Amino acid sequence: TKAKLQSGEIIVTGDQWPLFLYADYHYYSEDPWNSLFRSALLVCAYKHVFMSPSSVDREPKATCSGNAHIHGMTQITLPSIAYIATQVRFTLTSSPVFSHTDTVTDSKRFYTSILDIFEDPDERQEVDDLAVWWNRQIFPSYSTAQCPLVKNSALARIREKR
Repeated sequence: TKAKLQSGEIIVTGDQWPLFLYADYHYYSEDPWNSLFRSALLVCAYKHVFMSPSSVDREPKATCSGNAHIHGMTQITLPSIAYIATQVRFTLTSSPVFSHTDTVTDSKRFYTSILDIFEDPDERQEVDDLAVWWNRQIFPSYSTAQCPLVKNSALARIREKR
């Protein structure tokens, strides 16, 4: 199979998702959402790119702000997960150059197929659950709980007048 892939006899299209997208590299055919986009490899790659390379370690040693801090990110974005998955997929190929028009790695189709599932209204609950999971992995202080407004605060009074 490896030789057929290398020769181009077998082509892997962008909408065929690799096992590295799944936690523990396990695909559940009866429940395809189970562990999808929750692999340790994706989390490490995300931290490396958006937080800092050292954030992958348990005790970060970064002396400079990471991309997330520089750009004011306080939570993940779904396109950023698709981006990281695309970068990891490309890194695992033997292709020497990254290009969205590359028909061998089919990176554009891979990226857009992930975005399509993220934007599908029928998948809303799974995608929302995934976003919460990712935020807890990347931003440990992330919480979905809403803090109530202090009763006599200026903000509470402004909202009261609406």
